[in-house]
Amino acid sequence: MKSRLYYVLFFVYAIVVFFVLYLNGVFTGTESSTVNLVINIGFLIIIGVLFVISAASFGRLNGITDELSELTLQLQKEYKEANGRNLWGSYQSRNDVFKNEQLRTAFNKYRLRIKSQSTRRGIANPCGLEEYINEDLLDRAGMSFFNSGISGTLTGLGILGTFLGLSMGLGSFSGDDIFTISDNVGSLLSGMKVAFHTSVYGIFFSLVFNAVYRCIMADAYEKLEEFLCMFRQSVQPQGVREEDNSSAMVVYQAGISNTLKQMLEMMKEDSADQTAGLGRIVDKFTQQMQDALGTEFGRLGEALREAQKAQAASAADTGELIEAVTALVEVNRNVQSALARAMDRQEAFAGELKQQREKLEKSCDEMADEISGQLYAFDHMRGMYEK
Repeated sequence: MKSRLYYVLFFVYAIVVFFVLYLNGVFTGTESSTVNLVINIGFLIIIGVLFVISAASFGRLNGITDELSELTLQLQKEYKEANGRNLWGSYQSRNDVFKNEQLRTAFNKYRLRIKSQSTRRGIANPCGLEEYINEDLLDRAGMSFFNSGISGTLTGLGILGTFLGLSMGLGSFSGDDIFTISDNVGSLLSGMKVAFHTSVYGIFFSLVFNAVYRCIMADAYEKLEEFLCMFRQSVQPQGVREEDNSSAMVVYQAGISNTLKQMLEMMKEDSADQTAGLGRIVDKFTQQMQDALGTEFGRLGEALREAQKAQAASAADTGELIEAVTALVEVNRNVQSALARAMDRQEAFAGELKQQREKLEKSCDEMADEISGQLYAFDHMRGMYEK
């Protein structure tokens, strides 16, 4: 109901127009001054144009807030039907989430931002939708830069009408004695009528518009906050924590180290067994061939022994490879230690950031209180000035 409160402006405007025309004798046929009537109608036309522009902006704002309210209810229903499961999987590829062009553009930018932060393990540090759909968007849709100055403009028009009416009355007032002065009192009163009429409805419109504008914007901000809370609860994707990333890296490094250790043990056992087995085979084969065929195979035995020596050299090379792999394992251990120290520093830095944020929030609250006090004093002084 608050979002449609701007209809009151036109109702009040119609009443004031009728009242002004009545005071100027339009309905009774007793117009006292055509100039006064023209001035009042001119001022009322200007105010009417301002109201029409504001109403158009309020209509656009209502279109956005109504769509946010509808989507909030839809998210509540879908979240309940999904038994509390996050709905981002069904919303990340949808292009028909919003019908409003501004909301659709902002949501598409948000989707692209989330997509750019996606990794194989999840989404790293996902941003909130309030970075794109926020109070600034509502202010632009509701033309806050224009409507925030309407109240002062209406008051200024009332003051302008006051001085204009007084100038008209005093300009036509002349005389040196009581008789000539009494003849010009009518024109003076006519000018004062313009002055008082414009002042009254200018200030009256200013008060009414200010109340309506504040109610409409407060209702819009409230609907936006309800939508953002529901979106964060049901749709906003959950990011992978930095601690989980670091822990996963440590576990991965530990797994590599264990695998390398197993490979080293297997290579040691295989090399020793191969060397010993080859030696036994060479000795037995040489003995059997020597007994069976004589010295012709003596040279063959020598060749096989040379092959055994080559195998031994290969075993030595394998030992060097084992030493290199051992060094690599040690490097991995150093990497693990460095990662652990980095995690400790990161936690300490996070604590410092939290303290800085608390100090900043405290400073912002103090500044907000001070600004509120100054604004209250300014409004009070303006009220005293207007009185």
